[in-house]
Amino acid sequence: MSVIPADIVEPGWLARPSTEVAPDLIGCSLVRKLPSGQTLRATIVETEAYGPGDPANHGFRRRTPRNEAMFEEPGTIYVYLIYGMHHCLNISTDKAEVPSAVLIRALQLEAVPPGIESQQKLHRIAAGPGKLCRAFGIDLSLNREQLDPGGALWIEHRHREFQQQLQAKSEGLVQTTRIGISVGTELPWRWYLASSRAVSKP
Repeated sequence: MSVIPADIVEPGWLARPSTEVAPDLIGCSLVRKLPSGQTLRATIVETEAYGPGDPANHGFRRRTPRNEAMFEEPGTIYVYLIYGMHHCLNISTDKAEVPSAVLIRALQLEAVPPGIESQQKLHRIAAGPGKLCRAFGIDLSLNREQLDPGGALWIEHRHREFQQQLQAKSEGLVQTTRIGISVGTELPWRWYLASSRAVSKP
């Protein structure tokens, strides 16, 4: 029986409304194990919540093959395409049968990922949902998979130092309305790290 490290985000921690999980994911690390075996790690600096009763939620009207992952157990990976070319990474939250997920909007990278040739500065390479999926090699093959420290993708909790900075208010989170949607625009369900230059749009 394998032992899960204490700093790994487990499904039980995600079994809360997306509006609670989304701000708590800021400062956590998204970790990607590539098919080559190489591991990439970056800090989550921007998220958006989508939950029941939300007209911008893909599961608002009904369950479909596309949004199936939103209705599954917390910790299920939900990847979809926008404009037929950009992947977006979401993590299901709350409980099974409840359409709830958090969109990971931006990452603060530690280094340029392999295979990425970009004229942009490091902090802009993953500054957006499509950009971060490209940088981390996230595509539809991961849809409906589970976050798993032995698999392709998982999340690690905030470092203690970061949590202390938040409590001391030397670091701060901004809560505002979501972007890139046409309905539910009044809901303040977007959070980002105030000090990060990797945020998609301050």
